Amino acid sequence: MVILRARSVKEIAAVDRRLTGRRPRQQIARSMSKVIPGATKRRKRAAAPRAPVASAPIAPAPERGGRAQQKLDTRRRIRDAAWALFTELGYDDTTTKAVAERAEVATGTVFVHARDKPDLLMMVMHDRLAAAVDAAFEALPRKEPLLAQLLHVFQRLFAMYGEQPLVSQAFVKAFPGASGPNGERLNALTFAFLHRIAGLVRDAQARGEVAGDIDPLAAAHNVFALYFAALLSWLSGFVTLGAALDPVLKSSLTLQFRGLRA
Repeated sequence: MVILRARSVKEIAAVDRRLTGRRPRQQIARSMSKVIPGATKRRKRAAAPRAPVASAPIAPAPERGGRAQQKLDTRRRIRDAAWALFTELGYDDTTTKAVAERAEVATGTVFVHARDKPDLLMMVMHDRLAAAVDAAFEALPRKEPLLAQLLHVFQRLFAMYGEQPLVSQAFVKAFPGASGPNGERLNALTFAFLHRIAGLVRDAQARGEVAGDIDPLAAAHNVFALYFAALLSWLSGFVTLGAALDPVLKSSLTLQFRGLRA
């Protein structure tokens, strides 16, 4: 074996060339670049490290059940606090700040659930109306005529209003034209109620009580208008709560069913 000592890279390359007959890699690359233009550049580009591939954004995790439940609990506390203050102090003398303090939340949190004080009243009355309507239809006398069924439903609503007449008066005054998020929910509840009344009219058509060519939804709108007029007559102090149902609403519905024919 021949042991060679070299003092530089060039000397090592020369020894390698004499022993193996091969040229250094740098010279091979330069030779190739003469024959194939750009070969060295392509080689360098190929050896260049690749840029990291951007990963797709991670979708936010769905809201956990605990957080959603917390929102519902906060809404319930605000609703209950508002109802308590409306009944204790009256609607006009209740402030959103007082509601927040009673509910033990920040004042800004109240406005997360209601746009303003009228919308807060809509939130309170929405849940009470929804419960009263559901209870009325669950106990509906299915075998009774349409008039008796309607009086049964409206009697439940009148009873709910009668629990707190002053709050109910403020609600009936503020409800028309309500545009806050809770007002919109209440409007949706009203439309759903109209469709449930239309369902009663449709059932009465099947029993032969109502003419088959009557539009049930149009009839439901007329019935609701008579109910609202009777409600206003009580809230305005013209009649008692009992009289608003019978004879005011009952006689109005009887006339509606009979029509104006001779």
